[in-house]
Amino acid sequence: MSPKISVLLVDDHGLVRRGFRRMLQDEPDITVVGEASDGPEAIRLAEQLRPRIIVMDCALPGMRGLEAMRRIIETCPESSVLMLSMHTEETLVRQALDSGARGYILKNAIDLELGTAIRKVMAGEIVLDPQLARPAVLKGERNYGLTVRELEILQLIVDGKSNKEIAAQLELSANTVAVHRANIMDALGIHKTAELVVYAIRNGLVNLP
Repeated sequence: MSPKISVLLVDDHGLVRRGFRRMLQDEPDITVVGEASDGPEAIRLAEQLRPRIIVMDCALPGMRGLEAMRRIIETCPESSVLMLSMHTEETLVRQALDSGARGYILKNAIDLELGTAIRKVMAGEIVLDPQLARPAVLKGERNYGLTVRELEILQLIVDGKSNKEIAAQLELSANTVAVHRANIMDALGIHKTAELVVYAIRNGLVNLP
C-alpha cells in the first residue's frame, strides 16, 4: 500500500481549518499532519513536518500567503503548495502560479473537491478551480501582471506608508520604491494613489486588517 499523502493546512481561521480537516478525514489516502494559522508558523511546520502538500490561504495575517509560500518552496522543495482564496482576481491567480503554487482553488466553492485537488497536485498536475475562467485583462495591465515585489509595495501603499517608510521597511532606496509605484500604476492604468488604493481593495490585491 502506498504511503498516505501528508497535508499541512494553513488558514488563519480555526473553523475553516477544522472544516477542511473534516473534509479530508474520510479520504483513505490523505492524512493531515499539522495546522498553521499564519505565515511564520506555516514555514516552521513545513520545515519540521515536511508535508507533501501544503493547503494554504492566500490572505494570511502578518505575512502574505505568497511570501510564505516562496520561503517554504526555498527550504522544502519536496512540498507542493495548493493555494486557497476567496478571490477570483486574475492577477492573484497568475501571481500565485508564477510564485510556485501548483494549484489555486476557491475556498468558498460549494462543490469544493479538496481531496481530488490534493491528489492531482500530488500527481504533478496544475489545478485551477473551474470557476476561474480567464476574465478580461485588467485595464492597462501588462501581460504578466504585478510582480511579488510590486504586490508587496502595493500592500504598504494601501497601508498608508510613504515611499520613504516603504523604503526603510523593505531596505530599498526611496527612488527604487518610487519606480515600483510608477510601474504599478502603469500596469493597472491608474494615475492617482487614492484610485490605486480603491482598486487594490476592490480587486482583492491586498490584505485588509
